[in-house]
Amino acid sequence: MRDSGVDAVIRQWAAEREQTAEDREVNRIATEWMAEAAPSSAGIPAQPSSAGIPAQRRETGDRAWAPVDLADPDFLDAMRERLPEAPDELLGAAAGWWQMIGDVEEAKAWWDAGISPLDQRALDYRAAGLTPADLGRRLGPLTVLDHLRRGSAPAWCVARLTRQRRDAAS
Repeated sequence: MRDSGVDAVIRQWAAEREQTAEDREVNRIATEWMAEAAPSSAGIPAQPSSAGIPAQRRETGDRAWAPVDLADPDFLDAMRERLPEAPDELLGAAAGWWQMIGDVEEAKAWWDAGISPLDQRALDYRAAGLTPADLGRRLGPLTVLDHLRRGSAPAWCVARLTRQRRDAAS
Protein backbone atom coordinates (compact mmCIF):
# COMPACT_ATOMS: atom_id res chain seq x y z
CA MET A 1 0.00 0.00 0.00
CA ARG A 2 1.46 3.36 -1.04
CA ASP A 3 0.87 6.34 1.27
CA SER A 4 1.15 9.74 -0.43
CA GLY A 5 1.69 11.34 2.99
CA VAL A 6 4.90 9.36 3.41
CA ASP A 7 6.08 10.43 -0.05
CA ALA A 8 5.40 14.05 0.89
CA VAL A 9 7.40 13.67 4.14
CA ILE A 10 10.33 12.18 2.22
CA ARG A 11 10.23 14.98 -0.38
CA GLN A 12 10.09 17.65 2.35
CA TRP A 13 12.95 16.01 4.23
CA ALA A 14 15.10 15.85 1.10
CA ALA A 15 14.36 19.48 0.17
CA GLU A 16 15.32 20.70 3.65
CA ARG A 17 18.66 18.96 3.39
CA GLU A 18 19.66 20.15 -0.06
CA GLN A 19 22.48 22.62 0.15
CA THR A 20 23.22 25.37 -2.30
CA ALA A 21 26.76 26.20 -3.41
CA GLU A 22 26.65 29.16 -1.04
CA ASP A 23 25.70 26.91 1.90
CA ARG A 24 28.59 24.55 1.12
CA GLU A 25 31.01 27.50 0.94
CA VAL A 26 29.78 28.87 4.29
CA ASN A 27 30.26 25.43 5.88
CA ARG A 28 33.76 25.13 4.40
CA ILE A 29 34.79 28.55 5.72
CA ALA A 30 33.33 27.82 9.15
CA THR A 31 35.17 24.50 9.32
CA GLU A 32 38.47 26.13 8.39
CA TRP A 33 37.92 28.93 10.90
CA MET A 34 37.16 26.44 13.68
CA ALA A 35 40.32 24.49 12.82
CA GLU A 36 42.38 27.70 13.01
CA ALA A 37 40.77 28.68 16.32
CA ALA A 38 41.80 25.43 18.04
CA PRO A 39 43.52 25.91 21.46
CA SER A 40 46.99 24.99 20.14
CA SER A 41 46.90 27.88 17.63
CA ALA A 42 45.98 30.36 20.36
CA GLY A 43 49.16 29.71 22.32
CA ILE A 44 47.48 27.25 24.65
CA PRO A 45 49.18 23.87 24.66
CA ALA A 46 46.98 21.10 23.34
CA GLN A 47 46.01 18.53 25.94
CA PRO A 48 45.18 14.94 25.22
CA SER A 49 41.49 14.47 24.63
CA SER A 50 39.80 12.50 27.35
CA ALA A 51 36.39 14.06 27.04
CA GLY A 52 33.29 12.01 26.61
CA ILE A 53 31.54 9.22 28.35
CA PRO A 54 34.04 6.40 28.88
CA ALA A 55 31.54 3.77 27.71
CA GLN A 56 31.35 5.51 24.33
CA ARG A 57 35.07 5.24 23.80
CA ARG A 58 36.59 2.14 22.31
CA GLU A 59 39.67 2.69 24.46
CA THR A 60 41.12 5.55 26.43
CA GLY A 61 43.29 8.18 24.82
CA ASP A 62 42.88 10.15 21.63
CA ARG A 63 41.13 7.44 19.64
CA ALA A 64 37.93 8.09 17.74
CA TRP A 65 34.54 7.88 19.36
CA ALA A 66 32.69 4.62 19.09
CA PRO A 67 29.58 5.03 16.95
CA VAL A 68 26.35 4.96 18.91
CA ASP A 69 23.35 3.62 17.00
CA LEU A 70 20.14 5.31 18.03
CA ALA A 71 17.90 2.89 16.20
CA ASP A 72 17.62 -0.84 16.61
CA PRO A 73 18.86 -2.55 13.42
CA ASP A 74 15.70 -4.70 13.37
CA PHE A 75 13.58 -1.55 13.09
CA LEU A 76 15.80 -0.14 10.36
CA ASP A 77 15.68 -3.40 8.40
CA ALA A 78 11.87 -3.56 8.65
CA MET A 79 11.51 0.05 7.46
CA ARG A 80 14.15 -0.31 4.74
CA GLU A 81 12.28 -3.37 3.46
CA ARG A 82 9.13 -1.28 3.00
CA LEU A 83 10.75 1.97 1.86
CA PRO A 84 14.03 1.09 0.14
CA GLU A 85 14.29 4.54 -1.48
CA ALA A 86 14.02 6.48 1.81
CA PRO A 87 17.24 8.04 3.15
CA ASP A 88 18.87 6.18 6.04
CA GLU A 89 18.76 9.27 8.26
CA LEU A 90 14.99 9.52 7.89
CA LEU A 91 14.52 5.81 8.54
CA GLY A 92 16.81 6.02 11.57
CA ALA A 93 14.85 8.92 13.05
CA ALA A 94 11.52 7.17 12.54
CA ALA A 95 12.86 3.90 13.89
CA GLY A 96 14.21 5.72 16.94
CA TRP A 97 10.74 7.05 17.76
CA TRP A 98 9.00 3.73 17.22
CA GLN A 99 11.40 1.67 19.27
CA MET A 100 10.74 3.94 22.27
CA ILE A 101 7.06 3.05 22.32
CA GLY A 102 6.70 -0.40 20.83
CA ASP A 103 8.29 -3.28 19.05
CA VAL A 104 8.92 -4.03 15.39
CA GLU A 105 5.76 -6.12 15.09
CA GLU A 106 3.60 -3.25 16.32
CA ALA A 107 5.19 -0.84 13.84
CA LYS A 108 4.51 -3.36 11.06
CA ALA A 109 0.89 -3.74 12.23
CA TRP A 110 0.37 0.04 11.98
CA TRP A 111 1.89 0.01 8.51
CA ASP A 112 -0.27 -2.92 7.41
CA ALA A 113 -3.33 -1.07 8.73
CA GLY A 114 -2.55 1.92 6.48
CA ILE A 115 -0.40 4.23 8.61
CA SER A 116 3.30 4.42 7.88
CA PRO A 117 5.69 4.45 10.84
CA LEU A 118 7.34 7.41 9.06
CA ASP A 119 4.12 9.34 9.67
CA GLN A 120 4.45 10.84 13.14
CA ARG A 121 0.67 11.07 13.42
CA ALA A 122 0.73 7.33 14.08
CA LEU A 123 2.31 8.10 17.45
CA ASP A 124 -0.52 10.53 18.22
CA TYR A 125 -3.12 7.94 17.23
CA ARG A 126 -1.46 5.37 19.46
CA ALA A 127 -1.24 7.83 22.36
CA ALA A 128 -4.96 8.60 21.99
CA GLY A 129 -5.72 4.91 22.49
CA LEU A 130 -6.18 3.64 18.95
CA THR A 131 -4.78 0.30 17.84
CA PRO A 132 -3.97 -0.85 14.30
CA ALA A 133 -7.09 -3.05 14.41
CA ASP A 134 -9.24 0.03 15.17
CA LEU A 135 -8.27 1.74 11.91
CA GLY A 136 -10.39 -0.64 9.83
CA ARG A 137 -13.48 -0.42 12.05
CA ARG A 138 -16.45 1.48 10.70
CA LEU A 139 -17.86 4.61 12.25
CA GLY A 140 -20.88 5.19 10.09
CA PRO A 141 -20.07 5.00 6.39
CA LEU A 142 -16.33 5.61 6.91
CA THR A 143 -13.58 3.66 8.61
CA VAL A 144 -11.64 5.16 11.50
CA LEU A 145 -8.67 5.63 9.14
CA ASP A 146 -10.90 7.51 6.68
CA HIS A 147 -12.10 9.78 9.50
CA LEU A 148 -8.51 10.45 10.61
CA ARG A 149 -7.41 11.24 7.06
CA ARG A 150 -10.29 13.70 6.76
CA GLY A 151 -9.13 15.54 9.87
CA SER A 152 -11.14 13.99 12.69
CA ALA A 153 -9.40 14.09 16.05
CA PRO A 154 -8.04 10.77 17.31
CA ALA A 155 -9.79 11.36 20.65
CA TRP A 156 -13.13 11.74 18.83
CA CYS A 157 -12.56 8.40 17.06
CA VAL A 158 -11.68 6.71 20.36
CA ALA A 159 -14.83 8.14 21.98
CA ARG A 160 -17.01 6.95 19.09
CA LEU A 161 -15.45 3.48 19.18
CA THR A 162 -15.98 3.28 22.94
CA ARG A 163 -19.62 4.30 22.57
CA GLN A 164 -20.07 1.81 19.72
CA ARG A 165 -18.64 -1.01 21.86
CA ARG A 166 -20.78 0.00 24.83
CA ASP A 167 -23.92 0.07 22.68
CA ALA A 168 -23.09 -3.36 21.22
CA ALA A 169 -22.58 -4.83 24.70
CA SER A 170 -25.97 -3.65 25.96
